[in-house]
Amino acid sequence: MGILVTCQAVSKHFGTRTLFDGLSISFADDERVGFLGPNGAGKTTLLKLLAGLEKADGGEVNRRRSARIGFLPQEDRFPEGATVRSVLEDALADQPMESYERDTQVAIILSKFGFEHPDAGVEALSGGWRKRLALAREIIQQPDLLLMDEPTNHLDLEGIQWLERMLLGVSFSFVAVSHDRYFLEHVTTRVVELNPVYPDGYYSVSGSYSMYLEKRAAFLEAQQAQQVTLANIVRREVAFLKSNSKAQRTKSKSRIEDAYRLQDELRDLSQRNARTTAAGIDFDSTGRKSKKLLDAKGLSKTLGGNLLFSDVSLMLSPGVRVGLLGANGSGKTTLIRILTGALPPDEGSVERADGLRVVVFDQNRQELPQDVTLRWALAGDNESVEFRGRTIHITAWAKQFLFSVSQLDMPVRDLSGGEQARVLIARLMLRPADVLVLDEPTNDLDITSLDVLEDSLTDFAGAIVLVTHDRFMLDRVCTDVLGLCGSGRVGRFVDWAQWQASQAQVVRGKEDATGRRKSKASKRRVAQGGLTASQQTELRDMEATIVEAEERVEQCIEAAEDPAVGGDHVEAQKRWEELQSAREQVEALYARWEELEGRVI
Repeated sequence: MGILVTCQAVSKHFGTRTLFDGLSISFADDERVGFLGPNGAGKTTLLKLLAGLEKADGGEVNRRRSARIGFLPQEDRFPEGATVRSVLEDALADQPMESYERDTQVAIILSKFGFEHPDAGVEALSGGWRKRLALAREIIQQPDLLLMDEPTNHLDLEGIQWLERMLLGVSFSFVAVSHDRYFLEHVTTRVVELNPVYPDGYYSVSGSYSMYLEKRAAFLEAQQAQQVTLANIVRREVAFLKSNSKAQRTKSKSRIEDAYRLQDELRDLSQRNARTTAAGIDFDSTGRKSKKLLDAKGLSKTLGGNLLFSDVSLMLSPGVRVGLLGANGSGKTTLIRILTGALPPDEGSVERADGLRVVVFDQNRQELPQDVTLRWALAGDNESVEFRGRTIHITAWAKQFLFSVSQLDMPVRDLSGGEQARVLIARLMLRPADVLVLDEPTNDLDITSLDVLEDSLTDFAGAIVLVTHDRFMLDRVCTDVLGLCGSGRVGRFVDWAQWQASQAQVVRGKEDATGRRKSKASKRRVAQGGLTASQQTELRDMEATIVEAEERVEQCIEAAEDPAVGGDHVEAQKRWEELQSAREQVEALYARWEELEGRVI
């Protein structure tokens, strides 16, 4: 095992805030590391230090000579006007290779990552495909170590599973910052938690994520017990010295120094253990006992000529927690908007209880202003908030969500993604709800906050509609799963595993249909009399042409349902028109195929 990069007594500060101090850690060339920690612990900063993109304030970062280290940031950025192909070609621009070698490498990566239209503009890609392209850009450079910051961001469940399969087959090492617990369980061989609660500033376990959980729990329990034991020792020693002045005078100097050392050790240990505090997430319900909070019957919706779903019926009662599953573009956000009254259905009805209180967590966080201070975002112009009939001062309220007093006057835009998510949750908790509608609430939250959020949701007395790609949360929280399978089909499932099995069956059905199509086509090609040479070529290539056209339809679906354009009606209509055009092209190709086959003698 060879070491690729090592941090020796590394420190990093932002103003008066210390991210880590004296951190020493190494990463080897045969590891697949899951890297996690609380929001604000400095995970992204440490990745940048490892990659050489930032400088440490103290200590050294040593990289193995000639080691190629790639970095995949959270936000995917590409040159203006770039195409899929040009991004990959530019990534190889400095490599000593012939043009045909470069073209070959690009073609291999395009195929491996599923890009059917290499000359498509990057700006036309959905968030999930942009993430794939950013990952392809790093992998084509053949890194020895790839540092990935939240690689599952913007990926739907299918994309996350694809990423897992891809990473399990790579030959290089990687360090992946992620809060997706199933992802960590499936792909990692070592888990590292960056957290000042530990004596070395981090905790490392060789093995799976589940093994890390077991060992971490035992370590923290032992550390708490150590504090109790040490506190008793210090208490006895101090009491003895105070009660016996003669003994204190005759005590050896080393014994007195030991007493002070024990006090310092206890203080450090107490401070570390205090940092295990989690955010106080606790959604407030109205306590309404009505059996029917919301009753949706026969909902159907078509946008831009594309049927998203049809005949969807759903009744929300206290204690019902429904998870919505489906690929990007399948209509999850549209269904939420219909349930909340923001969008009318084409068919069906939604009956809501009188005075129904619905609280919505928007994944785009549009209701969270960026130019105000944390103080104002939490309490407005007031010095306190009202929560469940109690008046809570702003400093105590901020502390409940792990914010320090020094952060209160920071602009919201300067907070991390996870910190902003906690602010939005704090604001929503002040609004008692009958129904919680949560659209991707897990984005950017650390695992400790996810655990607390899940506890709060399972204890919530009202009803919940949850959209998430976090399979762990889905299985733990939801009592029912509604799967939007595309083309109008909607199914009910017990859990994520059952939905996954259903999707696998659909894929197998498509593969069987493709096989039958190929068999039929090959029989027709035995004799193609009656066709001109160009028509024979067209018929021979028709299947591949149709496959490309169908892929284009899938891309248009993702683009049309992208939440980022939900408020731009002009752009939304343009994308749905593009989708309709793509569908019409597929239909025309099938008609042409039948026409050509009909001419075969």
